[in-house]
Amino acid sequence: MSAHAKDKQTSCKIRKFMAVNLQNNSFKSTCCYCGVGCGVVVHKDKKGHITVEGDKDHPVNKGMLCSKGMNLHYTVNDKTDRLLYPQMRYNKSMPLQRVGWDEALERTAAVFKTFIEKYGRDSVAFYISGQCLTEEYYVINKLMKGFIGSNNIDTNSRLCMSSAVVGYKMALGEDCVPVCYDDIEQADCFFVTGANPAWCHPIIWRRIEAHKAANPQVKIIIVDPRKTDSCSIADLHLQLNPGTDITLNHAIGRCLIENGDIDVEFIKNNTQGFEEYKKIVFQRTLKESAEVCGILQEEILLAAQYIGNAKGFLTMWTMGLNQSSIGVNKNLSLINLNLITGHIGKPGSGPFSLTGQPNAMGGREVGGLANLLPAHRNLLNSQHREEVQKFWGGSVISDKPGLTATEMFEALNDGRLKAIWIVCTNPLVSLPNVKIVEAGLKKAKFVVVQEASNKPETLHFADVILLQQPGQKKRAL
Repeated sequence: MSAHAKDKQTSCKIRKFMAVNLQNNSFKSTCCYCGVGCGVVVHKDKKGHITVEGDKDHPVNKGMLCSKGMNLHYTVNDKTDRLLYPQMRYNKSMPLQRVGWDEALERTAAVFKTFIEKYGRDSVAFYISGQCLTEEYYVINKLMKGFIGSNNIDTNSRLCMSSAVVGYKMALGEDCVPVCYDDIEQADCFFVTGANPAWCHPIIWRRIEAHKAANPQVKIIIVDPRKTDSCSIADLHLQLNPGTDITLNHAIGRCLIENGDIDVEFIKNNTQGFEEYKKIVFQRTLKESAEVCGILQEEILLAAQYIGNAKGFLTMWTMGLNQSSIGVNKNLSLINLNLITGHIGKPGSGPFSLTGQPNAMGGREVGGLANLLPAHRNLLNSQHREEVQKFWGGSVISDKPGLTATEMFEALNDGRLKAIWIVCTNPLVSLPNVKIVEAGLKKAKFVVVQEASNKPETLHFADVILLQQPGQKKRAL
């Protein structure tokens, strides 16, 4: 069959599927609340009201939904806080007023173009979001890096996943999660640290609970200063002192080495730096590490025993490790436990970072950070820049990493940055220093806010407000 015939056949299948959906007023989609990616079936009645149920055929959630997913339809049905049209003001002293799409986009394009010509390409920036679709991430990234010619595009994924990004790249050479959901049912030891998936990733946790209920020999280790709901099924809760994660992971690594529970052949054939790692983890005795962590030596030994006996060893973590000034080192100390035991690249094993936002990973894969390029290309690699530049056919891609999320608002404060376009995120809530963000938005010469709701505080600083409105075509800039 020719490629054209295959495309035509696929197109017919899609149209047939859509026709069935339209006829039944039911549509398959994905929950947009977190990084688990649960499948949903959306039903629309004759009055246009939406209801949602879990997709029983979806491999992730198999029909289950958490409280967020079960209430997803209220977001759509409730129109009380919905932005309904673009708004704009011509100077800071004027109130915002309703305008048409053409007027809003033409003004935005004209102002950005003026600043670029007068102050340079790095005088403008995009601050986008893990709420964006992969295609949206890609298009904005392409516009900024490939055509405007600046790398000043970053995302709120910087706040949660950047430590995991660097940890994966330093340890494994690429920002990829070497685990899939099917590994959950293949693992017999879970090491959950800096996370409370019972609350934050409940569908994943339901699968772990079901797996343990069916296989009581499965061991679950929870590392958390708090006693969370996830601890309810833990075989071992390591209630360490806050900030001592690296010490704990190194202590467990030392025990694994001393007990002979490491994969020597895997280390020899697939890793580098083991001798240096060994020196580091042997700098403290087990007793000293236990005192630093505020736990018992016997608890560290038991954790190492569970890991050493495991045929499938999954490590899981999220913000408790990532949101830290030494988050990368915390990630590395954890990933090293998978590497020294050879528990990576095999069923039921690997380092599994739990993503907070629905599409943080998708954004990273298309280069949606200030120091990345699409398809895991390296911004600092001239050959990679040339490949992407040739593919895009735009301007020269800058070799200078752009401003990160926090740096953008510092740059608005000191005048280096003149204009910012904020997409589907609220930095006045999420960034660590709200005073700097607020001061930066006040000093900014031009602020574009792209939003669905009329509630975010960023709207008060906007010169142009754009929105996503179904069924309305928007002209490209």
